[in-house]
Amino acid sequence: MALIELKNIVKSYPLDGFNLKILKGISLEINQGEFVAIMGPSGSGKSTLMNILGCLDKPTSGKYALDGVNVEKMTNDQLAEIRNKKIGFVFQGFNLLARTTAIENVELPMVYAGVPEEERLERAQNALKSVGLKERMYHMPNQLSGGQQQRVAIARAIVNDAPIIFADEPTGNLDTKMSVEIMDLFTKLNKEMGRTIILVTHEEDIALFADRIIKIVDGEIHSDEKVKKRKHAQKDLFAGE
Repeated sequence: MALIELKNIVKSYPLDGFNLKILKGISLEINQGEFVAIMGPSGSGKSTLMNILGCLDKPTSGKYALDGVNVEKMTNDQLAEIRNKKIGFVFQGFNLLARTTAIENVELPMVYAGVPEEERLERAQNALKSVGLKERMYHMPNQLSGGQQQRVAIARAIVNDAPIIFADEPTGNLDTKMSVEIMDLFTKLNKEMGRTIILVTHEEDIALFADRIIKIVDGEIHSDEKVKKRKHAQKDLFAGE
């Protein structure tokens, strides 16, 4: 059974008396442990698809099964619970709280989940160590580089042991060197920790870190192909931890 299964997903919005279709009958499956990149030009529907996959939005019609459970008709509270237990998010803009230390940012999902304070601290420390920020735990975001801020965001995404990580243009605000380091980290999370990674990007070089590339054009799947020559991690970000 697929971890994610979409059947004929349509998403439309009312506009000037008619419905504007953004997604036009998307059907796909993603298995546990896959590393999938979703590509497409601006306005193609790739971000709308990501929002539905990540339970941030609901489809207009169609069926969405996540780990065998249909979620397309769940309430907002039920979707929030699914996100908290099964999904971690990493965004282009990092989305860190500016006046909060790295470790406090990582603890935040566990606060919402009701995890006791002592356990929160230990798990946040371990998550930050795993992304190479052992010496930066008590720094504020403005004391960290862009790459370090994105590592904090990744630590926050994995701290609740979510099996699925959604990454929306995670290298969009980073230079080439930092982009490679972040993609190396996603590779480690996928290959060594077994996380399912779903990445939205418009950059071919970034997409090639994935096992599979799905291209969206005008709200439809244009192609869905395995990567023949995948890029590999160029250095061990967990070395010495």
